[in-house]
Amino acid sequence: MLKRSIFIGNKAKITTQYEQLIIQTEQKKGNIPIEDLGFIIIENQQTYVSVPALNKLIANNVSVVFCNEKHMPVSMLLNLDGHHIQQEIFSLQIKASEPLKKQLWQQTVKKKIEHQGALLDKLEKTGHPLDFYASKVLSGDTTNREAMAAAYYWKHLFEFPFVRERNGDFPNLFLNYGYTILRAAVARALSGSGLLNTLGIHHRNKYNAYALADDIMEPFRPLVDAKVLNLILSSNVRELTPDIKAALINITTETVYFEDFKSPLMVGLQRVASSLQQCLAGKRRKINYPSLWN
Repeated sequence: MLKRSIFIGNKAKITTQYEQLIIQTEQKKGNIPIEDLGFIIIENQQTYVSVPALNKLIANNVSVVFCNEKHMPVSMLLNLDGHHIQQEIFSLQIKASEPLKKQLWQQTVKKKIEHQGALLDKLEKTGHPLDFYASKVLSGDTTNREAMAAAYYWKHLFEFPFVRERNGDFPNLFLNYGYTILRAAVARALSGSGLLNTLGIHHRNKYNAYALADDIMEPFRPLVDAKVLNLILSSNVRELTPDIKAALINITTETVYFEDFKSPLMVGLQRVASSLQQCLAGKRRKINYPSLWN
């Protein structure tokens, strides 16, 4: 089931009653069944959220994303008890061998580079080396093909000089916002499969509570890049307006393609997370990453 995403940009009071989320602003009051929600993004700094509302959102595996005073997402709440064999799955993550994690990272980097190449192909920027780079990714990406691919990709993606920066201005601002939404979507799917986002297969920063989400989101980044490209071509806006944010939030409804079916990204991520869980349990060898374009 495709879940709804709610953006709170104005001052609001958020409470709950009878499994409904009650959202009251100065202009109106409405309610939404909590079971229909996948994300709620709270941007306005004066928004009040009751603890019972937060508890019900988390119990239903709704990802609650909070923004800072600059209107950028900075934190999120996720369910830490989202699976009936939670402790067993945590144990599998902790005991995962280094060779296994390196093989899973190899698959992840290879798929990311393939998707970057597919986007350049869609833009008719053929003759690139990304397919070659993808074919040469080793276990653990020890030769750093990810960085080689990124250097070429960012140089040729846009029709203007561009430097990818985490805290840069346009269009980095658009990209960063989209990546944050993508990260929340991946984290939600992982949590729902009983996986602990803190335990990554590659990312290991001790200050990073979402290392696993940062790993698994990598192959999906080109989906955000494509959305940002479309926004640039369809609008002259260079600021992160509410309309731009709404378009980026809707990245979770983009279609992805598995071998046997297609689905919205939000639904597809659940299949990806489940396959990762099975890899850690020794039941399969590959993460079931979809293609981003048919």
